Amino acid sequence: MALIQCQFFSEVLGLSTQMTVILPQKAAGEIGVDSVRREGKYPVLYLLHGYSDDDTIWLRRTSIERYVSELGMAVVMPNVHQSFYSDMEYGNPYWTFLSEELPKLASSFFPLSDKREDRFVAGLSMGGYGAFKWALRCPDQFAAAASLSGVLDLAAHIQTRPFTLKSLQLVFGDRDITGSEEDTLWLLEKAAASNGPKPLLYQCCGTEDFLYEGNVKFKELADRIGYEVTTEFDPGDHNWEYWDAHIQKVLKWLPLKERASL
Repeated sequence: MALIQCQFFSEVLGLSTQMTVILPQKAAGEIGVDSVRREGKYPVLYLLHGYSDDDTIWLRRTSIERYVSELGMAVVMPNVHQSFYSDMEYGNPYWTFLSEELPKLASSFFPLSDKREDRFVAGLSMGGYGAFKWALRCPDQFAAAASLSGVLDLAAHIQTRPFTLKSLQLVFGDRDITGSEEDTLWLLEKAAASNGPKPLLYQCCGTEDFLYEGNVKFKELADRIGYEVTTEFDPGDHNWEYWDAHIQKVLKWLPLKERASL
């Protein structure tokens, strides 16, 4: 695999920023890793970080580079700070950056497929929220999305997590996001009622995680309105031991058109 730390200028943000990118490389002489490279453009997983992290965290806390080596898939990990993948009330327009500018820039830099069936998004915690929000708001862009311990009931989270309130006010101001495009529960209902494409969804959360109740609420809503979601609630907390194990399950679950051969 090739690992690229990519610094670039964002017209949307009006500043220089960065993303970390993993690209397939077939390297028969690389010891201990089975690497493959597909012909043509690569399927791509946009992998989103959590509230206190950045674009490097998945590499630092998991073996994501090794996990994807045999899939022939690229991984793009952007940096959005504590924006909740939103256009901030008092800050930068990170939703517009994420959903409009980033994919175009990444595809201009690297040979990434722009076909819906080759595009996936996943994330943890704040990034799990971002992954579901992105897939549900832009269902024509993604075949599947995965949330690991995601903030899936953000309206309740804002009310019950005072230590994040100040930063969340920078993102959303004093708005009640219930029933808006920042509300993944509302987005799920909207997607279920739509005749358009419906991304496959996978959610997992540890039963000891402080976000567990919000994840259960999301699953119960999905069952009630008939939107199928692959769900795994199992023992675990809000930590990298859990996410490292479950990102491997996500990679096996992703509906890649074909698994690359070694």
